[in-house]
Amino acid sequence: MAPFKKVLIANRGEIALRVMRACQAMNIRTVAVHSTVDRNLKHVGMADESVCIGPAPAGQSYLNVPAIIAAMEVTDAEAVHPGYGFLAENADFAERVEESGFTFIGPRAETIRLMGDKVSAINAMRQAGVPCVPGSNGPLDNDERRSARLAAEIGFPVLIKAAAGGGGRGMRVVEQPEDLIKSINLTRQEAKSGFGDDTVYMEKYLTNPRHIEIQVLADSHGNAVHLGERDCSMQRRHQKVIEEAPAPGITAEERERIGRICTDACRRIGYLGAGTFEFLYENGEFYFIEMNTRIQVEHPVTECITGLDLIRAQILAAAGEPLPFDQSDVVITGHSIECRINAEDPEKFIPQPGTVEAFHAPGGPGIRVDSHIYDGYRIPPNYDSMIGKLIAHGESREAAIARMRVALDEMVLRGIVSNIPLHQRLIRDSGFIEGGTNIHYLEKLLKA
Repeated sequence: MAPFKKVLIANRGEIALRVMRACQAMNIRTVAVHSTVDRNLKHVGMADESVCIGPAPAGQSYLNVPAIIAAMEVTDAEAVHPGYGFLAENADFAERVEESGFTFIGPRAETIRLMGDKVSAINAMRQAGVPCVPGSNGPLDNDERRSARLAAEIGFPVLIKAAAGGGGRGMRVVEQPEDLIKSINLTRQEAKSGFGDDTVYMEKYLTNPRHIEIQVLADSHGNAVHLGERDCSMQRRHQKVIEEAPAPGITAEERERIGRICTDACRRIGYLGAGTFEFLYENGEFYFIEMNTRIQVEHPVTECITGLDLIRAQILAAAGEPLPFDQSDVVITGHSIECRINAEDPEKFIPQPGTVEAFHAPGGPGIRVDSHIYDGYRIPPNYDSMIGKLIAHGESREAAIARMRVALDEMVLRGIVSNIPLHQRLIRDSGFIEGGTNIHYLEKLLKA
């Protein structure tokens, strides 16, 4: 029996299609909501029902909470899956959904609120025994002497971060003591205008870290498991470009140690559903930076190496079902790599909306393509430029790289400019092939 009769998908693009496919496999009817420019999205045509919730601007459609809840009411949907982005980590939305008598497929509102504020999240993780980056252990006040003293204790360089920031926004590196106060004030101003909250905090700036994250699943019965780690260090301006799992150079002992710490933290905070603990990793040590209380863009690489369906797991957890397996059942097989395919200039990184004249998805053993585009589809200028994800899985990292190289060369995308040439370059790059590059590697490569 299906855990829900009908689920509304409060998102667009490839993740909306991915959620729809999971629902269909579970015999759950689906409702697609869409803006006026998205009526031709693939999942909208495939859904059992669809509702237009507003014009193109996201603030009037995909972020329009009353319109989404009204769509649930008129279609008799029982639950809503938020995907990633938009309202996925909005505690007020999760709360409104539950108050309206529906189920939010994700963590409880109080958990999203706790982990959404970086200061409260770090404090909660410290209490749970999760290793954190040395820092101010709370927000900075207006006491300039205290801020200077904290920075001296932590050691320069330091990083000033907005508590409500995300996606690489709201942070500033301070190299010298004389720049500290000015940087704090500038970050406060940016945080206030960008996030509506001027709370900032300070932490040690690690000079050579990798970005390693741990995928977890938890149910409402006190069970929690981790599904290993992903390496997301290939970044530009804090935006991930290539992700892979497992992470090169991470030992089974390290994986088990940090995974156990994360699952213990899940039980402590009463986590529910799928989530990701993000760490900076340097000199064999993990430092917690934030938790994403949603499904990740890069979830397919974890699915490939574990054989598990993370969207299905989210739905079952939200329905109150216990996890059908324990940690000993999680087996990592092979290696997987994901390339984010964007409609953007591969050198200037400027979004390139337009009409797809021809699209051919590559295939073959170990190749997966998550994308909503098709021949004749018009990419609107109103949303994120990501149009798909190309995933390769092989018995080893070398095999996954070889398959990804062939798949990128096979992929046909005409009519628009994409970042496929960048991925073709990176997958052949000696530093990437060697593995273990840090989060600054791609920026330096592009500058060179």
